[in-house]
Amino acid sequence: MPKKVTRRSFLKKVFGSLFTISGLGAAGYYYAGHIEPRLLEINNFPIRHKSIPKSFNHFKIVQFSDTHLGFQYDRKQFMTLVQQINELKPDLIFFTGDLLDEPNKFTEGDKIIPLLKNLKAPFGKFAIYGNHDHGGYGSDIYKSIVEQADIILLQNSHQQVKLLDGSSLYIIGIDDAMLGKPDIKKSLIGVPKDSFKILLSHAPDLADEASQYNIHLQLSGHSHGGQVQIPFLGALVKPPFAEKYHEGFYEIGDTPLTLYVNRGIGTTRLPFRFLSKPELTVFTLISE
Repeated sequence: MPKKVTRRSFLKKVFGSLFTISGLGAAGYYYAGHIEPRLLEINNFPIRHKSIPKSFNHFKIVQFSDTHLGFQYDRKQFMTLVQQINELKPDLIFFTGDLLDEPNKFTEGDKIIPLLKNLKAPFGKFAIYGNHDHGGYGSDIYKSIVEQADIILLQNSHQQVKLLDGSSLYIIGIDDAMLGKPDIKKSLIGVPKDSFKILLSHAPDLADEASQYNIHLQLSGHSHGGQVQIPFLGALVKPPFAEKYHEGFYEIGDTPLTLYVNRGIGTTRLPFRFLSKPELTVFTLISE
């Protein structure tokens, strides 16, 4: 049966098409294509929870996502990004997927490794797969780049972050939902139920499932915040597994699980950003 087209969805497609074709005029086209994609926003948020050990009070986490190197985002821009992340002096760094836009066509992978390796975080750097990291036969390419850069790649697995006093929290990473095989249950095997758990999932919409496992914080990307947002109509681009949750904070389930969806750094498919600036997110853990 053909899908019913509502007036809202029809208008959204019309306005979206008008935007991509005409760029809302020459000025809008230039702004969306050349200015906003370079307007990096650094957002700071506290994460408060009683399960956070006191020793982790004021621990700083930096999340970045969706660089899509090779599509309107180059190595020089990435070098600047690495410097900006290091200036924030994070304790932990999380990359939530889509490093390269087309891994098998990217010719500077060997030059990206030392940049990633230069990221400084005394308690660890962690990454997960995004759909573009798997695409174009990229799974092994991405894995090689990340591991050579001394970043821990989590694929349906977890890592304990433990301090000298014995207190700890757990970082859980699952595979991409579009081109991988995410398995939250498998990734939690061996994780204490009463520990503070942070889930890295490229796909935000898996938060509904994650909320059933007593996970406290999920960090995601994938959506680019819609990448192009049309006033009164909202996000133009909502890819699969980012249709329900596409930007910012959400509280999900009874526990509840706190989800944050990062807008990412680069662009894909459309070389535009409009009302959806690229983003670095800084989370500060607060023990209650």
